[in-house]
Amino acid sequence: MGAERRPRRTNALVAWGAALVGGVTLLALLAPWIAPYDPAEQLDAAGGRYRAPGALVHAVALRDGRWLLADEVERVPEGLRVERLGRAELLPAAAVANLTADGVADRRRFLLGSDGFGRDLWSRLVHGARVSLAVSLLAVGLALTVGLVVGSVAALGGPWADAVLMRGVDAMLAFPQLVLALAVAALFGASGWALVAVLGATGWMDMSRLARAELRGLRQRDFVLAARAVGEPPLRILRRHLLPNALTPVLVEAALRVGSLVLVEAALSFLGLGIQPPTPSWGNMVADGRDALHSAWWVAAFPGAAIALTVVGFNLLGDGLRQALDPRRAG
Repeated sequence: MGAERRPRRTNALVAWGAALVGGVTLLALLAPWIAPYDPAEQLDAAGGRYRAPGALVHAVALRDGRWLLADEVERVPEGLRVERLGRAELLPAAAVANLTADGVADRRRFLLGSDGFGRDLWSRLVHGARVSLAVSLLAVGLALTVGLVVGSVAALGGPWADAVLMRGVDAMLAFPQLVLALAVAALFGASGWALVAVLGATGWMDMSRLARAELRGLRQRDFVLAARAVGEPPLRILRRHLLPNALTPVLVEAALRVGSLVLVEAALSFLGLGIQPPTPSWGNMVADGRDALHSAWWVAAFPGAAIALTVVGFNLLGDGLRQALDPRRAG
């Protein structure tokens, strides 16, 4: 019975993790089509302030290019009577670009509410998924590349290379990744590509140690010794025999690393050292709502929930793959 429950539990972990990760990834990929509005568009920052989820408002387009969001509009002989911010005002008919016989032609539905600048939270959430996932995945790819190179040199480059590289890795692991990322980001500035470089440069150490351990265990296996005996060069042995057999645990570690990097990226963006506004990122969206947690909880709650679900999804996926692919962890 125990042997049957372990595969079922592993399959459930993979399934739940894949469902969460797949759902977030699908939202990110479809963001240009499912986001109803421009995520950076500020519609009447004063009148659109903190609209609640599901709010439906009238959008008044002015001929000078500005927009006003109103709770009620009424066409009157003098023009348009608008109720917003708890008071009424009269707009001349010549000043309104989308005037109709009954009021105005446009309405805005804020599915998840709006932030303090009148920006649609749903549009920012799905576009922020693209940014947060892209930064984390690119950073993991960079960390994976650096970790494999350092681990391969340490495992196959002789005792001196092993000692020097691994002591350097130990020294870097003595500092928490978030502290290292904060220091590097503060020194070199904040941008999308700089953030990828910062997260990749501070997240490869565990992968290098894992790659080194796997390669050291594989280099004395029979198929590697046979390849050496027939005269295959070391780089070819590494590429054809060692790396393919050592990649499985490293890739599982990479899947787990994506979740942690989503958290680190959000933390840096929250502190102003990551993705900069008006580009949406889950971290800076949470920062936008930190001063309005009681009056407009949705501004920080929805991106915070997206971060939590994404991290849980990648962790479940990584744990399930590790249990499924590593027989030493069975049970």
